[in-house]
Amino acid sequence: MRVIMLKKGKILVVDDNQGIREALKILLGGCFERVETLPSPVSLMRTVESLRPDVILLDMNFKTDINTGNEGLFWLSEIKAWWPEQAVVLFTAYADIALAVEGMKRGAEDFIVKPWENAKLIETLTGIRDKKKAAPKVKAADEGPRMFWGESVVMQRLRSNVEKIATTDATVLITGENGTGKDVLAHEIHSLSGRSAGPMVCVDAGAITETLFESELFGHVKGAFTDAKSDHAGKFEQANGGTLFLDEIANIPQQSQAKLLRVLQSRSVTRVGDTKSIPVDIRLICATNADVPALVRDGLFREDLYYRLNTISLELPPLRRRPDAIVPLAGQFLEEFAGKYGRDVTGFSPAAVAEMESYAWPGNIRELRNCIEKAVILADGETIGDLGLESTGGNVTDTEISAADTMESVEEKTIRAAMNRFGGNISLVAKSLNISRPTLYAKLKKYGI
Repeated sequence: MRVIMLKKGKILVVDDNQGIREALKILLGGCFERVETLPSPVSLMRTVESLRPDVILLDMNFKTDINTGNEGLFWLSEIKAWWPEQAVVLFTAYADIALAVEGMKRGAEDFIVKPWENAKLIETLTGIRDKKKAAPKVKAADEGPRMFWGESVVMQRLRSNVEKIATTDATVLITGENGTGKDVLAHEIHSLSGRSAGPMVCVDAGAITETLFESELFGHVKGAFTDAKSDHAGKFEQANGGTLFLDEIANIPQQSQAKLLRVLQSRSVTRVGDTKSIPVDIRLICATNADVPALVRDGLFREDLYYRLNTISLELPPLRRRPDAIVPLAGQFLEEFAGKYGRDVTGFSPAAVAEMESYAWPGNIRELRNCIEKAVILADGETIGDLGLESTGGNVTDTEISAADTMESVEEKTIRAAMNRFGGNISLVAKSLNISRPTLYAKLKKYGI
């Protein structure tokens, strides 16, 4: 009787031997939905971040005539540091078995010895995959979502800056459009900091009324006001030893801005109804989608508070400037919601991918997430087809056209709008305008864009 093996899950093979990679690609293609290979660990972390494989098959040596296995152990530790739940299987020669055992002590699921037995290799890898998929996914209460960095220049520059400042206690101001993931970036900074073991307290500063501002942030004592039935520690105290994240900082009323400034200067709080000052040890991260310098010029935001908050400024670009992130993020959301709703949805049709890549995503990552959640709920099969997005290709939505415009000026404005919408990505701009890349290059040169 012929047994048909169900193909599911993703595996990443990291091995410097081309013959081994090609053989495993064919062999594992029969039981994994997606098989990716890397010849070296140079881009390993970026690949794991974007692919999120169910299993990684990791060679232990990548340099000729060097069989210490230290490279494999190093990269195993790196993977586990970033993704503790990631399943890693070590790929080793007979002489490396002792090192492979050491690798298992460091978190590897198993090891496979070269030359391998096909049946044993498949059994080991699919067994680990199935065990991981069957296990309930538990997220720690203080664990936030992780950043997807992608490979765009702007995001890699941001990542470099984050890695530099995360280990300090410098106050950070994150700016960016609604839905870009400013809260996720704040969690990332906290997780990379020396305060990661401490609490991260998140506050929507703009949602707190002026009358409750002091009580919510600084706390109160019993009897301070009518509803104060007991002592209450405010957000600053709750975040002691960790990070306090104040979102929508620009929406704080001016009177409350002065109170916040005093606390930041003194690094202590006084609960409402009390006279005792309480020292607080916090790292402050703020976020806003507003043009704070303009608010300062208009007298709507205190200049001294702005400078206090703006020690380090990080701008999170909109999704349209991160086109390489759209499909990988959509894949993460698909996996999340397929699990949440128990739907057997595994991927996107080419048409759906084209839709996502040609859409401007004015609501950014939040809009993308909501779109994928809806698509998963309404999906009829394993593959998501039409997402129902209104294509932004060819529409001059980022500029105005007057009756006096010539055909050439309309064309120029259209191209400039598309270049802005897609962050200068030539492939996406050409696709959105329905012209070839050489034609687009010629027009860019013509209009000096």
